Amino acid sequence: MVRLVKRYGSRKLYDTEESRYVSLEELGAWVRDGQEIRVIDNESNEDVSAQTLTQVILEEGRKGSSFPPTEILHEMIRRGGRWVSSGVDQVQSTMDKLLVSSLDRLGPVRKAREETAVLREKLEQLEASLAEMSAGDDEVNHDRRD
Repeated sequence: MVRLVKRYGSRKLYDTEESRYVSLEELGAWVRDGQEIRVIDNESNEDVSAQTLTQVILEEGRKGSSFPPTEILHEMIRRGGRWVSSGVDQVQSTMDKLLVSSLDRLGPVRKAREETAVLREKLEQLEASLAEMSAGDDEVNHDRRD
């Protein structure tokens, strides 16, 4: 569920879930914990989530706690709006590669199971043959006694 935060003209952030003002640091902690956040400007009702999350990154960078590598920042500026669609394409490509890799690993496992099934069938046939031979020996021995 998306957590709604309102941004006021004074740049104060108001968490509508807990009915209290929050800091950029708290927003960052929520995102790191997996919470989705949507920030709405209180006056215009405009979605300002991207700008606010960028502020979170900048604030954490100032404190030295975490900051994206320069390469990522350059790429974000270069790609602009294409960043998201490119990221989705990259995730899809990675998932496709993982799926193919997984299937490649399953091939030998499937083959081993098939070979095991064939061996099991042959073992059952051998046991049946031995049982028949044993039964035949018992009949021959019984006939000799009579």
